Amino acid sequence: MAKQNFISNALYKIFRKFFSIEENESLDLNNPNKFLIVRQHNQLGDLLAGVSVFRAIKEKYPDSHITLILSTFNYPGMVKNKFIDRIFVFNKRRIFNPGYLIKFINLLREGYDVTIVPVTVSISFTSNLIARISHSKIRIGPKSLDGKMNQSSFFFDRRVEIDWRKQPDSNVSERSLDIVRPFGISTNDYKSEITFDNGDLKTAKKFITSFKRNEGNPLIGLHVGAGKPQNRWSLYKYAILIKQLKENYNADIYLTGSSGDHEEINFVKGKVPFEIPLFINMEIPSVAALISLSDLFISNDTGIMHVAGTTSTPQISIFGPTNPLNWAPIGNNKFYIRKSELIDDISVEDIYKMCVYILPAVQKVR
Repeated sequence: MAKQNFISNALYKIFRKFFSIEENESLDLNNPNKFLIVRQHNQLGDLLAGVSVFRAIKEKYPDSHITLILSTFNYPGMVKNKFIDRIFVFNKRRIFNPGYLIKFINLLREGYDVTIVPVTVSISFTSNLIARISHSKIRIGPKSLDGKMNQSSFFFDRRVEIDWRKQPDSNVSERSLDIVRPFGISTNDYKSEITFDNGDLKTAKKFITSFKRNEGNPLIGLHVGAGKPQNRWSLYKYAILIKQLKENYNADIYLTGSSGDHEEINFVKGKVPFEIPLFINMEIPSVAALISLSDLFISNDTGIMHVAGTTSTPQISIFGPTNPLNWAPIGNNKFYIRKSELIDDISVEDIYKMCVYILPAVQKVR
């Protein structure tokens, strides 16, 4: 550990010597037009929740052009976003590919008025470095996060102290704006956004047509997986909930997921005495389109929760250790439930009562 810290400190000294920029405390951005936003680390939910930053820039500077650098993992969630004019996928595995490297360098050398590195729960040295080597008149990034200094803040001339401890229950979609608020960039609309087109709607409608029997039946989607085990509600309880929704509402039910949710999905299917259609490994805009056509969507606290949060569909998000005030999607028909840090303290009855409240009573079979 000591050796690792020694190497890390030595590298920071080298970067500081050759790449340090003098801090500028001015809040005037000089009417910028060309923006570069660097958000290349993973965590799709964080990125989707931070769409408010892109919206705020477009509201402040309607004719501006935004280029977004993101990871291969996050690309599907932003590929058609209406606030983004251009996307570049940063792939660390390809950085030594000459063709890819030249393309990346050319992108950074184009020249930008402002480069921004948003932050949510962590600081990315790689994102900070990319911002520094870009040709930009102004570079905005974190000076500190929740009292912890950003060791590479010297890459930025405009340094912002981000401290969410002052408002511990604020939502991440609102928090994300803290990096640009000092410069007069903000919005009152914190809603996330996934833009889908007619092709995505066509894919979703074709899937629904393959199993839906009666237009009067509510269409309900569920996502039973989650990347973090502590964020997964009991699969037994999901199966019981599905059977109750089928029995009492004659609901048409489908599951979303990916290959990574294979075991969870198969377990739930095996506990239910009827076939459940699967919308698996589909592009995120198509998933958003499907959810937008549904009457209700239920999920764990995971990335798909934020995808559903971009739609106007009623939604129930199931929380365990995470604070839903920080992470639950916002909106009049966006509901969440949390009892403790143990997600399985939530009962089937807790979720079912919310379903009864949300779904129109006229649709009940009994």
